[in-house]
Amino acid sequence: MALYDLPLAELRAYRPELDEPADLDDFWASTIADARRHDVLVDLRPVDAGLRLVDVEDLTFAGFDGQPIRAWVTRPAGTRGEALPAVVEFLGYGGGRGLPHENLHWAAAGYVHVLMDTRGQGSIWSAGGATPDPVGSGPAIPGVMTRGILDPAEYYYRRTMTDAVRAVDAARALPGVDPARVAVAGGSQGGGLALAAAGLSDGLVGVMSDVPFLCHFRRAVALVDTDPYHEIVRFLAVHRGRAEQVFHTLSYFDGVHLGRRASAPALFSVALRDDICPPSTVYAAYNHYGSLGGDPEREMAVYEFNMHEAGSAYQTDRQHRWLNARLGL
Repeated sequence: MALYDLPLAELRAYRPELDEPADLDDFWASTIADARRHDVLVDLRPVDAGLRLVDVEDLTFAGFDGQPIRAWVTRPAGTRGEALPAVVEFLGYGGGRGLPHENLHWAAAGYVHVLMDTRGQGSIWSAGGATPDPVGSGPAIPGVMTRGILDPAEYYYRRTMTDAVRAVDAARALPGVDPARVAVAGGSQGGGLALAAAGLSDGLVGVMSDVPFLCHFRRAVALVDTDPYHEIVRFLAVHRGRAEQVFHTLSYFDGVHLGRRASAPALFSVALRDDICPPSTVYAAYNHYGSLGGDPEREMAVYEFNMHEAGSAYQTDRQHRWLNARLGL
């Protein structure tokens, strides 16, 4: 993929005008308060995953409307009685939590790792998911981007972003976790969910958002013809005249808007040849990040020659070092 977006110097200064709905904070305050009526820990049981150096637990927690969400919890073996820092991780589009041995690096680095399954996904890559989405929707195309897209209250990502906030709540309630040392992480869709969780949760110690999806929707839809953003294009190609209604719904779930409310330090990454999450949409989120949360420190890792894979293992290494430094480890 050739360079197609703004030059890097312009990206670094790119702060688009915002189209936040006036009731954004009320919308999310009532949504999260309703979810928190339910006890967050539903079930936690050990799993024999054949791993001697890592302990594994199968977690079910109460997400949106108390609905059950699955997650893997991995930690260094024998540390359940300690108070370790934790990383809550969210997955990319279409993936599921898979098998425990697929994601061991945070546990190997000395953290409790909570890997949230994504409701209704988990059948495109990895070893699959285990969490259904019990909520139906109106007309939609394949994928989840247009499920309930004509009404913010019914939109798919209202449920999934609430799940992300509740995953943070669940991590803080786990035995062996220091609730004051919880960070969030994710790439692509997971990066967008990390921004949402950061904007809707208090007291996080760090946010690691790689090539985040779910940001600056209008520009993303205008720039790329790849899924998942192109799902919105295909929907509007049939439902003519619904564009303003659709983008109004999406404004409640934009990582640019939600990330503005975050107060935790953040490490982002961007790939300048990314044809799935355009660089300008990532920089829109980065440049507005924390502007309503006290302007916390933030860093951007730039991968000039990469597409959506961005830094991959190199970025994981950078995350370990960044979070260790923030926690004095």
